[in-house]
Amino acid sequence: MLALAITGYLYPRLAAEHYGAGRLTKIRAQTVSGRSCMGVAERIGMPERLRAAAPKAMEHSVASLARTERALASVIEAVIGACYLAYGYERTAEAVVDAFMPEIEGALEHPADFKSALQEQLARRGSSVRYLVTDEEGPPHDRIFTVKAVIDGEDLGSGEGRSKKDAEQEAARTALEELEE
Repeated sequence: MLALAITGYLYPRLAAEHYGAGRLTKIRAQTVSGRSCMGVAERIGMPERLRAAAPKAMEHSVASLARTERALASVIEAVIGACYLAYGYERTAEAVVDAFMPEIEGALEHPADFKSALQEQLARRGSSVRYLVTDEEGPPHDRIFTVKAVIDGEDLGSGEGRSKKDAEQEAARTALEELEE
């Protein structure tokens, strides 16, 4: 429901011939990512609501879960599903687009696909990149990954993130900065 609502909003408003299907897909993916869902959850006070609703014996567990991207994204998607069942597609899609508007605008203004940008730049040079996970810290529900971008045998970028994908994006971003110097 989330991706459908965002796609239903984006597609008719963006000139497909200007953006292309691939770019539209990336904009939608960035808009509905776990990070974006977490941002919406935090903006509407979901972590506080989850902590307030938790039984006393579960307060600590709920407090740590309410800080994780995966848990907050799952809760947001569950709330969207419940709204769809209660209010139907049109009302829910309108509310979803409204709630995700900052993420939509951010994806349009600042696409965050550093991995693709790095891959395209390297392809022109005849090089390629490998991403290596160099560290994992924290419990499974709140893990931080460290990743290196290795280009032609050289560590050119590193990054951290709550998921391997986020850490790879950060490593690609720092590698791009290194290549531009």
